[in-house]
Amino acid sequence: GVGLALCQRLLEEDGRIHLCIACRSVQKSEATRDLILATHPAAQVSTVEVDLGNLASVLRAAQELRCRFQRLDFVYLNAGIMPNPQVNFKALWHGLLTGKVLHMLTTAEGIMTQTDRLNGDGLQEVFTTNLFGHFILVRQLQSLLCGNEKPSRLIWTSSSNARESAFSLSDYQHAKGQESYSSSKYATDLTSVVLNRKFNNQGLYSSVVCPGLVMTNMTYRILPVFLWKLLMPIMWLIRFFAKTYTLTPYNGAEAHVWLFKQKPEYLDLLVKYHSCTTGLGRRYVEPRKLDVDEDTAEKLYQKLLELEKQTLEKYSELLD
Repeated sequence: GVGLALCQRLLEEDGRIHLCIACRSVQKSEATRDLILATHPAAQVSTVEVDLGNLASVLRAAQELRCRFQRLDFVYLNAGIMPNPQVNFKALWHGLLTGKVLHMLTTAEGIMTQTDRLNGDGLQEVFTTNLFGHFILVRQLQSLLCGNEKPSRLIWTSSSNARESAFSLSDYQHAKGQESYSSSKYATDLTSVVLNRKFNNQGLYSSVVCPGLVMTNMTYRILPVFLWKLLMPIMWLIRFFAKTYTLTPYNGAEAHVWLFKQKPEYLDLLVKYHSCTTGLGRRYVEPRKLDVDEDTAEKLYQKLLELEKQTLEKYSELLD
């Protein structure tokens, strides 16, 4: 997926960096490490086991990282799930009739639904994996991210599917709806905005990116494989009209890599950076203003802090 492509592209930019790959599965992380070393044999690549949907796992991983590293320059917050995704064909047909089909195909607005569930911590699984697990990780790694000689960076993988209409402060875990992925990504945008307000003066900067429509394991679960095979030629054609159809993980990582080369002090922190591709395959990055309310961002942040307090009380034995 985008994570592997990102690792390979970062090493193409600077072979001296130390990459630490975080995966739920030890086997997967070791296999990923082997793939990276096959093309960059001199690279420094280590691994850490972490399941972002399991808060005890997040706390253990943070403790391990604090023991192993004195600082972190970049943290790419890329983990995400979309359980049981389904296409609302009725909504898609309506979009076709009303001339909104291109917008719907590029944002998935109104046509993608998911069925969420509670995880072992009693929290909504998508909310925890896509946002709250990352939030806890960042908070636990604060000592490695703040007060360094050079700024540290958080780069969240958001989505063009992040929509205010799918999010509610009164149901910020999205227990009552069927657009948990969209809600979690909008909450990601809000969280990035407020983290900048809180931590820029300590040398920590946060950005959000959208990789575009990328064909990964997550995408392939939306439709049967044979349908994707039939649709792929059409999708390559759509790319002439929909620049966010990046399609390959390598293209999808464009904005992530672009941010790696920027000085955060000069970035617009109320912008989402979109990976884009022309019809002929040229990659580029397009900044788009975030559709977020800073007051809502602050209120969500306070709710996350309260949930964090409950989490740390529950797992106090895992803290230093």
